[in-house]
Amino acid sequence: MLDANLTQQLKAYLVNIKQPIELVASLGEDAKSRELGELLGEIAALSDQVSLIDGDDKRKPSFMIRRVGTDIGVRFAGLPMGHEFTSLVLALLQVGGHPSKAAQDLLDQVRALDGDYAFESYFSQSCQNCPDVVQALNLMAVLNPRITHTAIDGALFKDEVDRRKVMAVPTVFLNGELFGQGRMELEQIVAKLDTGTEARVAKAIDAKEPFEVLIIGGGPAGGAAAIYAARKGIRTGIAAERFGGQVMDTMGIENFISVQHTEGPKLAAELERHVRDYDVDIMTLQTATGIIPATREGGLHEVKLASGASLKARTLILTTGARWRQIGVPGEDQYRNRGVAYCPHCDGPFYRGKRVAVIGGGNSGVEAAIDLAGIVAHVTLIEFDGQLRADAVLQRKLASLKNVTVLKSAQTTEVIGNGEKVTGLTYKDRNTGAVHTIDLDGIFVQIGLVPNTEWLKGTLALTKHGEIEIGHHGETSVPGIFAAGDATTEPYKQIVIAMGAGATAGLAAFDYLIRLPAENVAQAA
Repeated sequence: MLDANLTQQLKAYLVNIKQPIELVASLGEDAKSRELGELLGEIAALSDQVSLIDGDDKRKPSFMIRRVGTDIGVRFAGLPMGHEFTSLVLALLQVGGHPSKAAQDLLDQVRALDGDYAFESYFSQSCQNCPDVVQALNLMAVLNPRITHTAIDGALFKDEVDRRKVMAVPTVFLNGELFGQGRMELEQIVAKLDTGTEARVAKAIDAKEPFEVLIIGGGPAGGAAAIYAARKGIRTGIAAERFGGQVMDTMGIENFISVQHTEGPKLAAELERHVRDYDVDIMTLQTATGIIPATREGGLHEVKLASGASLKARTLILTTGARWRQIGVPGEDQYRNRGVAYCPHCDGPFYRGKRVAVIGGGNSGVEAAIDLAGIVAHVTLIEFDGQLRADAVLQRKLASLKNVTVLKSAQTTEVIGNGEKVTGLTYKDRNTGAVHTIDLDGIFVQIGLVPNTEWLKGTLALTKHGEIEIGHHGETSVPGIFAAGDATTEPYKQIVIAMGAGATAGLAAFDYLIRLPAENVAQAA
């Protein structure tokens, strides 16, 4: 199962196990059980601290990683390979007593949770968002004896997935009831369980001293702005819903200069580590709802947060990014995560052998159609325009696929379902006006981005598309407020460009601060 390079890496990691663990394997007679048995045998052979024993869990193939002589452990149903291999390695280490690098106050909060929590999470090996959820729940199960977690490969347990109507990953159940879908950080999960968290965090935020530079948003632009500002030795903070932004939802990245290939979550993790090398106050799970601009140059801007707290800063850098654009037709919201999806890499495996549609003929839409064509029975690509807008090389690849139909000048008008899941869609032929219906099992929406700027209307200048209008140095229409990245009028929405724009905004904010008259700063303090 493991190649020589991976075997050597894993052996080096397992040296960090401090307490003996056992792999409790529940295997059947099928091929996947044999694969899992081979994998577990290879792992056990790499360390004297790891043993392999038989188990009798109802899910086969599955295994538990358990600290010997205790009930501390986590369970995987299926093979944790692909994106979940890292989850497997971390579980081995943490069950074996290797400490987590999470913040100590967060770890203490998990240990203090009062209640019995049985988590089950469904993942796919191609899902780049799933490992964060799996790893967070695994860590919670290791820290608190009243928490259990089973990570389930949905592709291997189709009957279970169908019975529970799981059509997107990650999907998490708590004590048998749906808990959440989509990527979740450890902080988010704990906050949902500990209802007093938000109030405590809001109180702490309110007590913070004003920042010289406060960045709203934690994507590539925000991270770059923070690094460049902090290197100037000025008080710098980041307030964001999650660190990494939309790059966390990006699968393959092959145009980040000097890095031939990486993936969004990996890039985001490296970016966060880099930012934390500096004295930057990172505040996640924070949603900005409004800005009260300073009344005079050099004064303090105030940022209102959804929690009721507020932050103050002499300069702001807005890097709120963008989100996937919705079709905006009847049925789309109703069937979100029940056949309407936005991540083909994450949710594509659930449609193996089925019929799906991809909405959008740009690069992302055509790439999605190509990827899905290798999994599903048939793909219908629907493009509003009279021609596809994807790169020529992608269009040639698409045209070579026998199970793809391309519909141009087609306007999606409705998502159809049976109350539980998607069964099809209707579209209008824009040339003839005729309305057609397609029977489908899933719809993947890939029609571009919408800037996350609704909360800024009336505060500073926005374009008719909602983009923040900026100058050459990232300056906005309000003195002391700068912006960078996909939320702005920068025409090219690329990671490397967002980083450069963030660096520009960070330097511009510093330049603004050092040129303020001393008396203005003193009066505004």
